[in-house]
Amino acid sequence: MNWFYIEQLREHIGEEVELRGWVWNIRSSGKIHFIQFRDGTGFVQVVVESSFSGQDAFDRASKLRIESSAVVRGKVVEDQRSPYGVEIHATDVIPIQIPEEAYPISKKDHGIDFLMSYRHLWLRSRRQFHILKVRDAILRAIREFYKARNFTLIDTPIFTGAIGETAGNLFELDYFDYGKVYLTQTGQLYLEAACMAFGKVYNLGPTFRAEKSKTRRHLIEFWMHEAEVAYYEFEDNLKLQEQLVSHIVKYVLENASEHLRALGRDTSKLEKVEPPFERIRYDDAIKLLQKNGLNVTWGDDFGGDEETIIASNFNKPVFVTHYPRKVKAFYMQPDPQRPEVVLCADLLAPEGYGEIIGGSQRIHDYKLLLERLEEFNLPKEKYQWYLDLRRWGSVPHSGFGLGIERTVAWICGLEHIREAIPFARTLYRIYP
Repeated sequence: MNWFYIEQLREHIGEEVELRGWVWNIRSSGKIHFIQFRDGTGFVQVVVESSFSGQDAFDRASKLRIESSAVVRGKVVEDQRSPYGVEIHATDVIPIQIPEEAYPISKKDHGIDFLMSYRHLWLRSRRQFHILKVRDAILRAIREFYKARNFTLIDTPIFTGAIGETAGNLFELDYFDYGKVYLTQTGQLYLEAACMAFGKVYNLGPTFRAEKSKTRRHLIEFWMHEAEVAYYEFEDNLKLQEQLVSHIVKYVLENASEHLRALGRDTSKLEKVEPPFERIRYDDAIKLLQKNGLNVTWGDDFGGDEETIIASNFNKPVFVTHYPRKVKAFYMQPDPQRPEVVLCADLLAPEGYGEIIGGSQRIHDYKLLLERLEEFNLPKEKYQWYLDLRRWGSVPHSGFGLGIERTVAWICGLEHIREAIPFARTLYRIYP
């Protein structure tokens, strides 16, 4: 008898198969057991009845508890009520391990702190299964997007001595005799070096921010995808972001729609995500916020509340462009027509999910970059290698960073970002 995964069962209706997995739930009615069985690829109902499974198999099934591991053998029977269109009529049930204690995460409601403390077990639930399957699809979509465009994957370092934004948001470490180094909050500076070698590059990996924020949009450790392209200017950068986000959404709709449906996501809103995206300049965004009663003035940066109000005026993702240079990072290229603003954009997801991408054209002039380092009081010696990029073969170039968890939260329709990553690291959460 061949071993198959639940996701394959639709192709084997009428056949005898073997499944290896875990009992997600079990209920009994007289001489019949209904086992909700999972194996990491999906969930299926296993029917155990003594008339066709035999008394021994029925008795073994009677001993199973929630999260028992087991091997199930039986016939694949068509069942249109099932998400996979099938159920299993068991001919044998072989327990592998039966828990001695009751499963701590039962069907009854638990508080979020309890569930986060049992995150290692909470991952087994249906909802978390579907969320993380969507996350997997998003990561596959990103890699497919860049492979089709012949980008080179560059793995950027976790330890860095060069600060991409502000030191106050970085984790500081002692690095042997070298002195202080930081856990990276961006691989961008290193991607800029790589794009001068490979032309068009991207990365995908963990980043860290020591920001004491408790909002539903913030994590301490999060995954970032970044891209950098030589000879790309501001407009080229925005078009690449539109293409990427549209591709991700389309890929998920085509390859993981069953997971979105299981989460109750309204996919009609996602179907509207296609280029071109809406745009609003920072100046006009300030006016829009003031019109909505917010006490903001020109020169203020935007937080979650401001982003939600701005995005609520659009049905698709919207770029907020041309922020004041004083609220943005040192490496952003000033607008030649208006030097007090920079050629940057934040991409806000609709439905109140806020910023998912931040990007800009980078300064490529040596003297201007040196001035900006001095303006931000950053040590020139730490950035000598970064300045070197402007001394030999400097060209206009642009890039951006997309937050994976924020993208997962938006596409899945999650209320809180902590469910968008397998093991969340928040201000007060490091266990498990």
